[in-house]
Amino acid sequence: MLLAIDIGNTNIVIGGIRDGEILFEGRIATDHIKTSDQYGVEIKNILSLFDVRPAEVDDCIISSVVPPVFNSVRTGLVKLIGKEPMVVGPGVKTGLNIQMDTPSQVGSDRIVIAVAALAEFEPPLTLLDLGTATTIEVVGRGNTYLGGCIIPGVRVSLEALTSHTAQLPGIRLDRPRRVIGKNTVDCMRSGIMYGTAAMLDGMLDRVEEELGYPTTVVATGGMAQFVVPLCRRSIKVERDLMLKGLSIIYQKNASERPRCGR
Repeated sequence: MLLAIDIGNTNIVIGGIRDGEILFEGRIATDHIKTSDQYGVEIKNILSLFDVRPAEVDDCIISSVVPPVFNSVRTGLVKLIGKEPMVVGPGVKTGLNIQMDTPSQVGSDRIVIAVAALAEFEPPLTLLDLGTATTIEVVGRGNTYLGGCIIPGVRVSLEALTSHTAQLPGIRLDRPRRVIGKNTVDCMRSGIMYGTAAMLDGMLDRVEEELGYPTTVVATGGMAQFVVPLCRRSIKVERDLMLKGLSIIYQKNASERPRCGR
């Protein structure tokens, strides 16, 4: 079994993959002060939750956008399974032609999602990831990574709004009943949810106007299932792009991977 781990700003996603099939997926909170031992225990608990023993893990791969947490997770993982993980970063084969000013600065999560989307859809693609940040990335013909945009995420925007305004309460991000709210909570919910949807519609129009041709739009991330239905554009929602991408990248590099046991 391949253990795939994505370290995000809010959550760490842990997935078990065999022969390209995702067998399970679990999440733990990203915490900058946890030790490697604590992360090792939490990863072991996730495995136990799905009746998987550490000895059943044949290899592992990690993608991370949180450098302070990466070392703790990696060390905890090595202690648990006795294997040094493959890390998505410079030198790892992805099949992408990255046309950025500084390719090494592109977040590994952006690369992983693009690789996964290309395995399922024909380019050109516009990819949306609605997580802690809302990101837009464009992959052109020839698997060319053209660039994108980074926008404050839905929950980040809500937290900024409530923390800087004295009379606006914290709210749940349920689907708004209408655009024109009749009370403070409904007004906030409409502004955050429909506002994000309208922003995405507008940004997609501008992206395709700049490109000069239409693209297939694919969305992933925790908020995608709530925001995409409010958009006017046609957008495909793919929940497991991150784990699928990690599996594909691992296979592209597995032949050069040294075998190490406990």
